[in-house]
Amino acid sequence: MKKLFVVSLSVLIVMGMLAGCKKNTPDEPEVPTVKDIPVQHELEFGGVYITVTIDDFNAQGFAYGDSVKIEFSNGYTMVDIPYYNGYYVDAGEPLLIAYPGYDYIKAAINYGADLWEQAGLLGRAPAKLWATAGLDEHSTATVTLLEKGKYLDIQEARDIHYKDDRSEFPSDEAFANFRPMNLGNMKDNTVYRSASPCDNQHNRAPYVNDLIERAGVNCILNLADNDVKIGRYISADDFNSPYFLTLYNEGKVIPLALNMNYFSEEFKSKIARGFAAMAEMDGPYLVHCTEGKDRTGFVCMLIEALAGTSYQDMVDDYMLTYDNYYKITEQSDKAKYDVILDKNLVSMIRSVVNDDSVDITKADLVPYVEKFLLDAGMTEQQLEAFKAKILK
Repeated sequence: MKKLFVVSLSVLIVMGMLAGCKKNTPDEPEVPTVKDIPVQHELEFGGVYITVTIDDFNAQGFAYGDSVKIEFSNGYTMVDIPYYNGYYVDAGEPLLIAYPGYDYIKAAINYGADLWEQAGLLGRAPAKLWATAGLDEHSTATVTLLEKGKYLDIQEARDIHYKDDRSEFPSDEAFANFRPMNLGNMKDNTVYRSASPCDNQHNRAPYVNDLIERAGVNCILNLADNDVKIGRYISADDFNSPYFLTLYNEGKVIPLALNMNYFSEEFKSKIARGFAAMAEMDGPYLVHCTEGKDRTGFVCMLIEALAGTSYQDMVDDYMLTYDNYYKITEQSDKAKYDVILDKNLVSMIRSVVNDDSVDITKADLVPYVEKFLLDAGMTEQQLEAFKAKILK
């Protein structure tokens, strides 16, 4: 019965796609459309999977850089939305994304509110049901091409990819995006950052595991996962991170399951809880998400700023990730370097400062970060205890 349902759903999706293409007169080209596709709630980052594969969607005539219209069956509509294969829009802006490795295309708000909730797709179903099932079998989406190649210049400027083959990298540290944060007033070799030591989707977990064991890491702030996801990683056939498992079994892994809406109160309060928990354990510490890039970038920015790190040193540390993964440096590709820096780290810092009149390249960021953490829920005692653990 279960297999029959899966097959039937696949047939319905294909039928919907075929039926969705607009039938024009012989003199008019068909407008690429996929119609009435079932949707799923993507919980980690907040968004809506439109359950057609990337290859099948592109086969209908869509291409990265196109402008599209998305219409949900409950009436919520998004017009002139860029379709990219990466998160190439500003924080808070919508997009349709075909991220490498995703099962389906996804509509989302970059670093912003959960589109599922904003679009009202929960309907009247109990919240608990959505948290466990992540699916509304009654909601669908239709995507229609509006303008071919409208955003192609941005797509081409920001289209970057990395490989998951260790032989393509000069060292285990570069492959694992692993390094100590010996910046500002931080204690040497006390806080490290990296890709995930437990999620092996990019083949990096065993390398991170060995590096953190060698560094003597005693506490891990896991920004990406909850206990359920970690349990799945541990039970996977390719799990090979015994040191991580030892720390996890000893209660020295703090799973926060952060999304990337760094404007949200939930995001801020989870970071505050994570730092407070770190202050109750001895280091050295590891901060990681999946790739050690976005969520890790934000949290490490907070730690570095709290330590009085200079703006340029923060930039150099953040952009080292893009050198490790993509070989993008200020010298090798200044245009991409500048765009990544402005859209990511600069935006993150500005969200903490929350005052456009402040020159973030020169300002003392310590009071802004302290206010951010206190407003997020840390007590003054917890903040001082955290600083005592990581600062000289």
